[in-house]
Amino acid sequence: MNFLRGVMGGQQPSGVQQSGTQTIQKLCDRVASATLLDDRRDAVRALKSLSKKYRLDVATQAMDHLINVLQTDRSDSEIIGYALDTLYNIMSNDADETAESEDENQQITPDDLGVQFSETFIKQQDNITLLLSLLEEFDFHVRWPGIKLLTTLLKHQGTQVQQIVLVSPMGVSRLMDLLDDSREVIRNDGLLLLQQLTKSNAAIQKIVAFENAFERLLDIITEEGNSDGGIVVEDCLLLIQSLLKHNNSNQNFFKEGSYIQRMKPWFEVGDDNSGWSAQKVTNLHLMLQLVRVLVSPVNPPGATSSCQRSMFQCDLLQQLCIILMATGVPADILTETINTVSEVIRGSQVNQDYFASVNAPSNPPRPAIVVLLMSMVNERQPFVLRCAVLYCFQCFLYKNQSGQREIVATLLPSTIDANALSAGQLLCGGLFSTDSLSNWCAAVALAHALLENATQKEQLLRVQLATSIGNPPVSLLQQCTNILSQGDKLIRRGSKVQTKVGLLMLLCTWLTNCPIAVTHFLHNAANVPFLTAQISENLGEEEHLVQGLCALLLGICIYYNDNSLENNTKDKLKQLIVKRIGKENFTEKLGFITKHEFYSKAAQKPQPIFSSPDYMLFDHEFTKLVKELEVVITKAIYKSSEEDKKEEEVKKSLEQHDNIVSRYKNIIREQDMKIEELKQTVAALQATNEQNQSTMSLQLGQIQQHKDQYNLLKVQLGKDNHSSQNSTTQMNGFQPEEVSRLKEEIEELKKQHDILQGELSQKNVLIESMQQSQVDSQTDEMTGVSEKSAELQKELEMLRSQLHIQSAEINRLQAERMELLQKTEISGSLSASFDPSVNSQSNTEMEHKVAELLKEIAGLKEELKNQSEEKSSLKQQLDTAQSTAAILQDENQQLKQELSESKKEQDDLLVLLADQDQKIFGLKKKLKELGEPVEDEDDLESGDAGDEDDLDDDDDDDENVRDEDD
Repeated sequence: MNFLRGVMGGQQPSGVQQSGTQTIQKLCDRVASATLLDDRRDAVRALKSLSKKYRLDVATQAMDHLINVLQTDRSDSEIIGYALDTLYNIMSNDADETAESEDENQQITPDDLGVQFSETFIKQQDNITLLLSLLEEFDFHVRWPGIKLLTTLLKHQGTQVQQIVLVSPMGVSRLMDLLDDSREVIRNDGLLLLQQLTKSNAAIQKIVAFENAFERLLDIITEEGNSDGGIVVEDCLLLIQSLLKHNNSNQNFFKEGSYIQRMKPWFEVGDDNSGWSAQKVTNLHLMLQLVRVLVSPVNPPGATSSCQRSMFQCDLLQQLCIILMATGVPADILTETINTVSEVIRGSQVNQDYFASVNAPSNPPRPAIVVLLMSMVNERQPFVLRCAVLYCFQCFLYKNQSGQREIVATLLPSTIDANALSAGQLLCGGLFSTDSLSNWCAAVALAHALLENATQKEQLLRVQLATSIGNPPVSLLQQCTNILSQGDKLIRRGSKVQTKVGLLMLLCTWLTNCPIAVTHFLHNAANVPFLTAQISENLGEEEHLVQGLCALLLGICIYYNDNSLENNTKDKLKQLIVKRIGKENFTEKLGFITKHEFYSKAAQKPQPIFSSPDYMLFDHEFTKLVKELEVVITKAIYKSSEEDKKEEEVKKSLEQHDNIVSRYKNIIREQDMKIEELKQTVAALQATNEQNQSTMSLQLGQIQQHKDQYNLLKVQLGKDNHSSQNSTTQMNGFQPEEVSRLKEEIEELKKQHDILQGELSQKNVLIESMQQSQVDSQTDEMTGVSEKSAELQKELEMLRSQLHIQSAEINRLQAERMELLQKTEISGSLSASFDPSVNSQSNTEMEHKVAELLKEIAGLKEELKNQSEEKSSLKQQLDTAQSTAAILQDENQQLKQELSESKKEQDDLLVLLADQDQKIFGLKKKLKELGEPVEDEDDLESGDAGDEDDLDDDDDDDENVRDEDD
């Protein structure tokens, strides 16, 4: 700062301090003209210190010099950092000007200054490109002020800077690298920069998403502790939300990248929900909003249903329901959770079924729907929470006919449980309570249970209500009309118009496309006069909406009238309108609905969002119903009876035509199914044909390859034959020494042949002797064994016959004994009545006979015992003989094995002999080719070992031939 003091105080001879403008001018001259880097660095440092106080002067005089420094002095990170800080100070609105600024500066707001300076800076697109290149520097004093400067430029001139970054090579990729910086300050400010960069620019959002932004941001959120993290988590969530909102491509990429599964841990808040910090509430609120971005009703239906399915599969919906039923959750988080669950289940049958099965942790357990409805009809609950519950109930019933059936069933007499609180009872209680907001919410909720479901509209006609003790029950439809007619007389908290509007919306929804309900409504003679009176009266502006809804209800009674009641046919109701109201007046009153200021707001989004309960008049689905009915009712009013008849005839013909079309559609559908099956069959056959064709082409290729190989071998064999002929002509010129050597080899092979023949004959003799001895021993042993076994068999048969005879004798003796005993008993009984002496004598005789018989029986038993012992000894002998036979069989098997081995050796000798014969034959062939006389061709081909004498004769002849040659 000594340099700054010298510039500001050392140049005035009068000692007066120089003005800031002159100082800045001198500093700019020093930056532009100084040759030493140190001087330029000091001057830029001085400009930085003056940039906050003299913002306008520094911006107007020094901006070009600072940009030049960024271009020329990139090698010095310190001066680059000073220059970037100075540019940030003059463009940022955080650095407000002080009161010492000049008068003209005070007339310009800081916001305007920042916008003007930013516009001046980006006029040259190269400045943004230069700034992007500086962000590649790792030096903290360069990268950090560069990030802050680019963020400020995006705030002031976002669209222009986005276009420059978009066309800059690797511009977005350089900025994405900031998220990987290990320094938290750089990373956190990089998040803020990317938030500004991706704002409302789908092209940059896609590039950032495909630069793996979701993975990096989710990793940062996990590292920071999910919902328990600090403001960094909030910045990451804001950036993800900016990337996904209204960007179907990024939403699809987020879903397909399995990033929805990584959102589940965000909502694991634990059991202790007391003492939530403000940052945690903010983080969780943003997380819930992020889930809603993925399943928003404004998204394409296919993308929304796909995300809903993924959230159910990864248990994200289950985790949200746990928060929904938990205690101690802050009210704003609970409200946002209800809205989130609403959109996750909206239109998804699987998610709606799961939500219907969720129970609150109460005693006894109650369905979550019942607990939520209790909050909706409770006037002490916050208004925002009651709206969220209504939205949840509407989403639960959206395109859910099974859910509508369950809700209506809780109102029917056969299913009402007096001990349990049901959804139907809560809706009826809210419908007839003294709180107008509860009336409206219950009426709209019940209307959604009937929406586009004619069956449930007819079922709801069965509902009977007990109004007071002693009076007969009235139908729900009649009770609604009674409350409408007595609306002004009843004391209610809130707006009476709100109650009337809710009930009229319920009745209009109920009677639409349900002629039976129209008949029930018209059956009450007081209903039509009440509607005509309401429409024809001149009421205040607050009642205009009620008049319009009454006109709509009367128009529905005309359009959907089946003329079943003579007093209330279509024609008579039209005549009544003409007489009492007038067609033009009726049409005007009907138009009050769509002209209402709250109608267009409710038609924009399905979620009921109202700033206060007084503005809660229209339902989103009802606005769509009004849009459909207004035109057809107007036409129906102006039609004559003849046109009605023609229209009915046209309707009948159209119904017949529709039946015919439906029948043909069924036929076409069946034919399409058959065609589809045939297509599948053709596709399968085509696949099989293609496979066969490929196999055939492969086989043809293999055949061609084999043909080529065969032709190549033929050519090679031709060459070999030609070369062998040439070699033969050359061998005819060999020396006699080589011929004699070949003959000596033949002689040696002959000797080896003779030796092998001798060994072979010896082996044959040995094998024959072994076979003979084996056969003899086997016959002897088997003969002895057979004889022994025959003898043992005879003895065994003999013993069995004896045993049989003895057992027969024993049976006979036992039978005689029994007869004697019977006779003894009879004689004893007779003698007892006559002579006692004779009786005693006969008894002694019988006792002697019995004793003799017992002795004979004991002797027979002894003989039987001896016979059994002999039988067991014979069995042992037989077992010994069988074991001996098994041993002999094992020895026989061993002998057979030795015989097979001997045969193998014999075969090996035969192979050796064959090889020797082949060698001898080859050598003889060579001798013949050499011109030496050898045996005849027949002898060469036979190669038999028994022709030794002929070979000796041939040798003698060869010697004689050689002598003659000599």
